[in-house]
Amino acid sequence: MLDARENILVAGQRAVAHKGWAAVGLTEILGAAGVPKGSFYHWFASKDAFGEAMLQAYFATYLAEMDATFAHEDETAVRRLMDYWQGWRRTQSLNDCEGKCLAVKLGAEVADLSEPMRRALEQGTGAIVERIAAMLEAGAIDGSVVAFRDSKAVALSLYGLWVGASVLTKIHREPTPMDDALAHTERVLRPA
Repeated sequence: MLDARENILVAGQRAVAHKGWAAVGLTEILGAAGVPKGSFYHWFASKDAFGEAMLQAYFATYLAEMDATFAHEDETAVRRLMDYWQGWRRTQSLNDCEGKCLAVKLGAEVADLSEPMRRALEQGTGAIVERIAAMLEAGAIDGSVVAFRDSKAVALSLYGLWVGASVLTKIHREPTPMDDALAHTERVLRPA
């Protein structure tokens, strides 16, 4: 059973993933969480402090799922990377992504509005890129991925490709950008 703080974070993540940061008020979040308004300020000093905590919780869960995908050492690194990208495609669907896309949803919206939330996004996305880079290096060792001179730069480029594909999929309401990102990613990773 979740405590009040966790209920607020979970309800907030769902609402924000669906509507965006500016469109969601505290009353809506607290109503969905089943928590009285006074409880919010017991846990969070402000909406920004809540947003920072929500992003930190989101990235903690996201990174744990990513680590689980990458932990399958019986598979090649390229297979684990492609499993990750295919999972991204599934969770970044044309419909509501059920809280799976806060970095995509909030990246542009809050980066100029809230320094604490921008930092949480920077730290979370940085941790994602580091994991991708480590898997690229593992792939170079097992021979399943091209050996890159700068795996972190390649990881950042691929992550940017997928963030952009997610945005374009939402704008155009069709999955072609995701399909193109998946095909391009596979071409980049595979040795010739």
